[in-house]
Amino acid sequence: MTTVLGIDRSILGQPWRWRALAADQRDGFVPDDLVTQLLLSRGSTRETLDAHRTPTIRAFMPDPSIFRDMDKAAARLADAVEAKEQVAIFGDYDVDGATSAALLVLLLRDLGIEARPYIPDRMLEGYGPTGPALVRLKDEGASLIVTVDCGAQAFDALDIAHRAGIDVVVVDHHKCASALPVAHALVNPNRLDEGEGAAHGHLAAVGVAFLLGAALIRVLRARGFFAARSEPRLIDLLDLVALGTVADVAQLRGLNRAFVAQGLKVMAQRRNIGIAALIEASRLTGAPVCSDLGFALGPRINAGGRVGRSDLGVRLLTTRDPDEARAIAAELDRLNEERRAIEAAVQEAADAMIARDRSIMVIAGEGWHAGVIGIVAGRLKEKLGRPAIVIAIDGNGVGKGSGRSITGVDLGAAILAAKEHGLLVAGGGHAMAAGLTIAAADVPAFAEFLEDRLAADVARASENRALLIDTIVAPAGVNPDLVGALDVGGPYGTGWPSPRVVAGPVRLIKVDIVGNGHVRAVVAGDDGRSIKAVAFRAADTALGAALLGAPPHRRLWLAGRAKIDDWSQRPAAELHIDDAAWAD
Repeated sequence: MTTVLGIDRSILGQPWRWRALAADQRDGFVPDDLVTQLLLSRGSTRETLDAHRTPTIRAFMPDPSIFRDMDKAAARLADAVEAKEQVAIFGDYDVDGATSAALLVLLLRDLGIEARPYIPDRMLEGYGPTGPALVRLKDEGASLIVTVDCGAQAFDALDIAHRAGIDVVVVDHHKCASALPVAHALVNPNRLDEGEGAAHGHLAAVGVAFLLGAALIRVLRARGFFAARSEPRLIDLLDLVALGTVADVAQLRGLNRAFVAQGLKVMAQRRNIGIAALIEASRLTGAPVCSDLGFALGPRINAGGRVGRSDLGVRLLTTRDPDEARAIAAELDRLNEERRAIEAAVQEAADAMIARDRSIMVIAGEGWHAGVIGIVAGRLKEKLGRPAIVIAIDGNGVGKGSGRSITGVDLGAAILAAKEHGLLVAGGGHAMAAGLTIAAADVPAFAEFLEDRLAADVARASENRALLIDTIVAPAGVNPDLVGALDVGGPYGTGWPSPRVVAGPVRLIKVDIVGNGHVRAVVAGDDGRSIKAVAFRAADTALGAALLGAPPHRRLWLAGRAKIDDWSQRPAAELHIDDAAWAD
């Protein structure tokens, strides 16, 4: 990758590089438009350009039968539908778990079964299925239990369920150990013995649940179940798949990107009255875009599991009653504000404990709310550019931890290894995020274990760290036309990054601090034309210091994301600044 504008060390200490094209595009082929360049540099090939330009389910959908145990899981669900058995859906308490559970509940409802969703309480029951909970569901009438977004590591719970004669189907996407828990079927593209399905290991659990739904409908069709009734429109549930996929920070490539692109179209129709109520409570106008799923809708559903009642999200997404939907959405909005206050207190305490000499940041505190530690870990990871794990220790000396990683460092595998070494009570996850339970006395040894195992990976990732640039424009080029052109290459997210533009050179006309440490600026190019720019949460960073203290005569290059300025009286765009470099 070649240097952009000769910038080898920016204000944030990183080189700026052009985002590289795919390897098979470096043979003299020159993209003839910006969108083609964006698609190729994110993994498309010349042969798949049309499919990536307009991602559809048909273009990327695999045969569900390629996944191990998928046919077995679909057949067992089909048996339950035909016999009108009582089915329970046991989900995780986050957005992926809520949307996965809601998808299966709504699909089974269309097939004539009113399945019971069950979401464990984060504080009282912890993550994933427990033996007592599964047995209780059986005692209350469930003859089949489907776990979604959990279960791949629930050895003890599923063993208890097996001995109690309970059929359990596991639908998960988290890292698996070499041994698998006993279950009627375990569908997970990240099984170590997975074959062709391993190529879809980036799916969120809700994506796996969608594939199970497709397999179920196919089995029922073959059995003649739809001879006297219409088939459900599984495509109508793509709004749930899009929401869960984005909120779980799953890689937006291949099928996931198609899920989100098509799911946003379904969401714009507001067919799901719960999602419609949540959009209203979030004060969104117009059709939701990808970022709204991650920053507006997702956090509100998560707030139920973090600081409120864990089942609120599933209840909202499956209710038939518009009044109930509005009431739940309002409650989730209130809980999200409460979550923000709790998160801010934990964030402040965690920031004070940062150790700059560690490759893996492991921070623990007594009395911290376990519902916000994942968010705090994510903030630390972004601030430090290193993996971070935040552990909340309760009064009994038991810690609940949540971690976030960086590209190139597989945190989920490291957590499983720490568990196998006896350092954790429980733990699991995927490459970019993981959760754990640990005795407080073992935290230092756990931190050293991770440091020994991952320090080299972090060092390699840091050496390769560069700010990747897609295009350079004059400041006046940051306008609605540019935003519209860039949006054609979307939807963007993890694994399919939002385009980054460099604007400049600019002089700062006005700079101040607004909100929660955001640095706001008005900048102008050499032609005198000005644009707005903002660096979020940058006031106490080197970037913020440079912007706030830049001499009037010095010019800068600004790198960031071009976005529509929603507050402008006329059509306008602004730059969300990621980094800056001196131009003279």
